[in-house]
Amino acid sequence: MSATAENPRATAVATAVEVRVTARVITDDPLYRKIPVALRFTPDEPLAVRIVFPADLSPEGTDNEWVFPRALLEAGLQAPTGTGDVRVWPCGRVQAVVEFHSPEGVAVVQFDIAGLRRFLRRTYGPLTR
Repeated sequence: MSATAENPRATAVATAVEVRVTARVITDDPLYRKIPVALRFTPDEPLAVRIVFPADLSPEGTDNEWVFPRALLEAGLQAPTGTGDVRVWPCGRVQAVVEFHSPEGVAVVQFDIAGLRRFLRRTYGPLTR
């Protein structure tokens, strides 16, 4: 009997994951703007996650994709983390903030922690569901 037949979980690996969530762009305006965001993971880059913003938010009219370490997103759900282009911190018990820095400026986006945690669990494959 093969190792896979004896223990099918022994070879379980994560597959590509895409989760759609609604985020909120934080600005000086008291009314926040809800936006659809795609969270992506591919096993080709097992240490990275992607957050993709829709094309209508970009002056170029193209999707705006940020790639950064999965560990940064995980750690930022517990405590403030990040010193470069992407910073993450919890905001109360149910929200997390992701701050994106670029030469054009800074974007501050709020997410529900539950949605981010579900996404992260799926990036580890069937063993963590």
